Amino acid sequence: MYQVNGHNVFIIVFMTFLCSLLTTPIVKKIAIHIGALDYPNKRRLNKNPMPTIGGLAIFFSFMFGYMLYARSSVQMLSILMGSFVVLFMGLIDDINPIKAKYQLVAQIIAAGIIVFYGNIHLDYVSILGLNLTFNAPINYIITIIFIIAIINTINLSDGLDGLSSGVSVIYFFTIAVIAFIMNTQEGLDTTLALIMIGSILGFLVYNFPPAHIYVGDTGSNLLGFIIAVTALLGYKTATFTSLIVPLIILATPIIDVLFSIIRRVLKGQNPFNTPDKAHLHHQLLNMQFSTRTSLFIIYAIDLLFAGVSIFYALGDTNYAIFLYVILMIIFLFIVLKTDILFKRNGFKIKTKSKK
Repeated sequence: MYQVNGHNVFIIVFMTFLCSLLTTPIVKKIAIHIGALDYPNKRRLNKNPMPTIGGLAIFFSFMFGYMLYARSSVQMLSILMGSFVVLFMGLIDDINPIKAKYQLVAQIIAAGIIVFYGNIHLDYVSILGLNLTFNAPINYIITIIFIIAIINTINLSDGLDGLSSGVSVIYFFTIAVIAFIMNTQEGLDTTLALIMIGSILGFLVYNFPPAHIYVGDTGSNLLGFIIAVTALLGYKTATFTSLIVPLIILATPIIDVLFSIIRRVLKGQNPFNTPDKAHLHHQLLNMQFSTRTSLFIIYAIDLLFAGVSIFYALGDTNYAIFLYVILMIIFLFIVLKTDILFKRNGFKIKTKSKK
């Protein structure tokens, strides 16, 4: 019953999960051997040097899943080429940090491969009843900007054990659920989502707090890239009937990054190159929540937004928009009572921290 390209979905998830589960310890040893370590500093949460480049394990499992379960096509080849570009640049940065502009160049190249070789681009946008059509070259530019924005959203919001990997699993799981509900499960976006679910879950076994390895820029760039591509593919297969669907699923990291940009602008800092410890997960930790509790809170918020996106995809737009507005009001009320934008003296939730 639940099959994609003639393969059982549970087999796809299980096999990629197993591959990731077995390759992550190997990648950890490689990270230690080559010195790809995340050292503690004033903006890091880890107390000891932590192996990074965990994204390699996800990529290996992604490749494994592609060879077994995905159909060969120009689109799929462009995705593999683009993902390798962002993965390679992230790997270099994890071993020896490089300037952000070089990573941006790699992201533009990867996005360009998707647009010009894979012929995957946004030709129209439907959001909240507003319909816009884009012709060349505007559609190419918008698509490239969209891919880069999602990559950096996942990258900038990743600062807690299991955060980017867990949020990505929720995203891909929601994609798969919507695809089966909409009867568009034979699309490439569904295949990618299922492969990524297993690949990330296997890695999350080691990345869940207390983490034994970090996803690194290697992984956060890869996750953001595949998320962006599946969102674009959703339009091609009618999995997504509106741009608001993927944006709702990613509401938490998107809002977190938007707040970080506003916060830095208010302080007169460079909004894209001034790391700090004021993200949403930092605010939860400041409230004396443990790392795991903070992570579960963010997961819960993401799941609520994912549920709203499913209602929207089903066509119950009025109900979905109502729920979305309610969730946004509650979410914004909570985060604005923290120091996420500027220093405040009130509203501190005190709980016993469990390690």
